[in-house]
Amino acid sequence: MTERYVIGMDSSTQSVKAVAWTADGTPRAEGRAPHVIATPHPLHAEQNAEDWWTAACAALSALLTQIDPAAVDGIAISNQRETMVLLDGDGTPLAPATLWLDRRAQDVVPLLAEELGRARLHAISGKPVDVIPCVYRLKYYREHQPELLDRAAQILSVHDFLTLKLTGTAQASWTSGDPFGILDIEAKVWSREILDHLGIPLSKLPPLNRPGTRIGKISADAAALTGLLAGTPVFAGGGDGNCAGLGVNAIRPGTVYLNLGTAVVGGCWSATPELSRYWRTLVSPSGEGYLLESCQRGGAYFVNWLIDTFAGGRADPKIFERLEAEATGLGVGAGGVTALSYLMGNMDPHWDEHARAGFVGLGPETGMGHMYRAGLEAITLEFVRSLAEMRRMGVAAERIFVIGGGAGSPLWRQMVADASGLPVIRSLSNEASALGAGMSAAVGAGWYPGFRDAADAMSRLAEEVLPDPATAEAWAALSRRQGNLYYAVRDLDEERPAGED
Repeated sequence: MTERYVIGMDSSTQSVKAVAWTADGTPRAEGRAPHVIATPHPLHAEQNAEDWWTAACAALSALLTQIDPAAVDGIAISNQRETMVLLDGDGTPLAPATLWLDRRAQDVVPLLAEELGRARLHAISGKPVDVIPCVYRLKYYREHQPELLDRAAQILSVHDFLTLKLTGTAQASWTSGDPFGILDIEAKVWSREILDHLGIPLSKLPPLNRPGTRIGKISADAAALTGLLAGTPVFAGGGDGNCAGLGVNAIRPGTVYLNLGTAVVGGCWSATPELSRYWRTLVSPSGEGYLLESCQRGGAYFVNWLIDTFAGGRADPKIFERLEAEATGLGVGAGGVTALSYLMGNMDPHWDEHARAGFVGLGPETGMGHMYRAGLEAITLEFVRSLAEMRRMGVAAERIFVIGGGAGSPLWRQMVADASGLPVIRSLSNEASALGAGMSAAVGAGWYPGFRDAADAMSRLAEEVLPDPATAEAWAALSRRQGNLYYAVRDLDEERPAGED
């Protein structure tokens, strides 16, 4: 019998990956193509949306030279979140697409929060007030470029734009729409309250679909450019972080996912949309329940910056091996060095765009191994404190599945296990977002009756690391110290009371 495939296509910040998955989650073949980020202003991060399509065509074409297109039962898309493009009536971009890294709206964030109310925005969207969701860029356009917003016929995410290119019709999923910050996460509809306030007609937004829903088929034009067969079904996928959670089977009580990537993102499944400053509340990639997701912009990005700036750079093939060895020998607390990893501001729990990174406790004995370990400890503890708050609110957490480049570090995995007190299991898939998209296509194509069945069959795990209870007290003490560092730095300009030494 001919082997059948689904394609999970992950259009991420820097590239497109198209992976053909089998029914047991084996990646049978893949294609990749890059695209670039433009930063014409320090606060701007942009891409040409047509480059998403060019890269998608290249990735799919490369993939389909390795498998039979007739054996593909469907495709679904995972997309970089909080990224949007405005199109005219002919489907042509009116301006460069703005990325999740874009911060042009920082000055209008407090304005919109005041107009609609911080608590109200949080309750509707599940997102604490922060510059990243697209809603604030929409407010920026309304304030500074209203003619651009009014000319736009469609406002789309990457998922919706690529669906338009593949099928001829733009379609959103609940989880591609969720990161915009204009989705009512309980009703699963675009919020008329927010849209009306911004003066944006509902007609500019694409239809919303439950993940796994059939949303179109490959057109003849798209078939000619990609190598897919015309008529191949396209199913609703969604945001890359949501899909990554699905890819490691974090769609049931007790399972935690942690992506140790450029940004460190982790969270738990919850039956109800719990709200807190310690996380963003997202629609679950299965469409059932929610994900409570903590996020640090400066994850591996902070570590790479540290090495590139102070340790000679990552061109040295042995640099990580040496630093891991040095850091492992130091023990919890990095010899008294404590780090603050807010190189790009802070999301949860402070939501402080102006927060910055730093190190304290340096002495003459301090070396790069101390700073490297302190950085990993800081990033780990930021996540663990969010996880502890989730557990305090009754969310089950029994095991942590780790993905991303940082998951390859035995030291980091052990840190996460020891600091959280939970076993840590590494995912075998380095492309969890593409796998989650593949699972969405597998459910849509009828391979499995539901997402839990698909995730059970297709997620693949490697070694498990158990926590060392003997380190628990040291980690708790370090968490108090490291958590207090933000307040100490924030209040440096405060005047001390007269007479205080």
